[in-house]
Amino acid sequence: MQNPTTIRNTTWADLKVGASAEILRSCSVEDLYLFAHVSGNLNPLMLPGTDAAAATEPVAPSIWLASLISAVLGNILPGPGTLYRAHTLQFHRRVHVGDTLRVTVTCLEKGAEPLALFGTRIEHLDGHLVCEGTAEVEVPLTTIVAERREMPTLIIDHKDHFAALIDLAAQLPPLATVVVCPEDQNSLGGAILSAREGLIRPVLLGDAERINTAAEALGADISKMTIIPERSHRAAAARAVAMVLSGEAAAIMKGAIHSDELLAAVVRKDGGLRTAGRISHVFVLDVPTMDSLLFISDAAINIAPDLMTKVDIVQNAIDLARACGLEQPKVGILSAVETINPNIPSTLDAAVLAKMAERGQIRGGLVDGPLAMDNAIDLEAARTKGIASLVAGRANVLIVPNLEAGNMLAKELIFVARAEAAGLVIGARVPVMLTSRADNDRARLASCALALLYDHWHREGRAFKGNAEPALAAE
Repeated sequence: MQNPTTIRNTTWADLKVGASAEILRSCSVEDLYLFAHVSGNLNPLMLPGTDAAAATEPVAPSIWLASLISAVLGNILPGPGTLYRAHTLQFHRRVHVGDTLRVTVTCLEKGAEPLALFGTRIEHLDGHLVCEGTAEVEVPLTTIVAERREMPTLIIDHKDHFAALIDLAAQLPPLATVVVCPEDQNSLGGAILSAREGLIRPVLLGDAERINTAAEALGADISKMTIIPERSHRAAAARAVAMVLSGEAAAIMKGAIHSDELLAAVVRKDGGLRTAGRISHVFVLDVPTMDSLLFISDAAINIAPDLMTKVDIVQNAIDLARACGLEQPKVGILSAVETINPNIPSTLDAAVLAKMAERGQIRGGLVDGPLAMDNAIDLEAARTKGIASLVAGRANVLIVPNLEAGNMLAKELIFVARAEAAGLVIGARVPVMLTSRADNDRARLASCALALLYDHWHREGRAFKGNAEPALAAE
């Protein structure tokens, strides 16, 4: 009886003519992307998402099919220790994503030790022949018993959530935006790109000489953009707020200015942009392993929020998620554990927040907590711990206990899990794009898209779906 944890080969002496083995294998999108990465073959007919592939259907590379035959020879018959001498194939049909294939090898003859000739065949489950041929291999002479190995998981991000977000936002009129101190290439480049994509109408506020120097370094023509000279960063931040209050701007975008300086002007009690609610920051992450955008708050403004501040943080995050197309965001209130523990204050806050949402004091989303990170986003982890909840394992909004936890969580996802990030400050009179000075142009572009969609939601009371399209992330 075959041991399911090991692979045992068939030696040349034991191999019989007529011996056969087969596997069933379905072609997936991931297979096509992985093959392109490994082989370097970027034929657009074989890559999903390209114009060429969209005209028909992406075609599985023929050599990928040949590798399936190799898998049968190397894993089953003859098994471990087998080496190719030659392989011929004739292809009769094409294979597309979703097709399930039967891959068969049959020993046709044995040659001089250690050689053997195998007939090879791949067909659709309905019997239609895909390809056939012969493989001459060196059959192992000694018995090899190898452990079945679980290969490490590979992360393949084949759905660009930010691209969909940016395309949607571009259907709205551009947002009049004051860009505060775009005095380096990163911040100025992001503003120029966002203007070119039709997301913002920028007014550049800062040191005119440094702005023009950055433009020259980028090779960009900014002669048609309005530049308001202001050498002092603190004065520039105050001027930006004043422009919002006077109706000259409908959004603020951070350039090469410290967040503290900009936010100090935004949150000022007199002459600032405060509203009745607390201002908070929301990271929006496109994580390769997730099927929808992930919202994390607050990781940039409120250092150690109390319960009532967390109420506003949760509401702000829900509002932004709804503006981005989530009909009913699922909000996980994070802590170190998923049970209430009086020695861990964040678990008590989480339970209260969940109850407040149940009673309608927090609106628009499903809220549950406390939840640990694993059972907030992994359904199997939630089931293992016996958590029955509409949020556990499905959360797309995560509320962290404090700024430190949120900042570490977001940056771990960015730098370890290769998530793309954008961010927005909400709760003020207008959206504030609080991008990092290290952010690239795409992060700034996505942040502008967030600002546009949130501005529309805030004014109209509903998410913009553009051309009657469904929400970005269907529930």
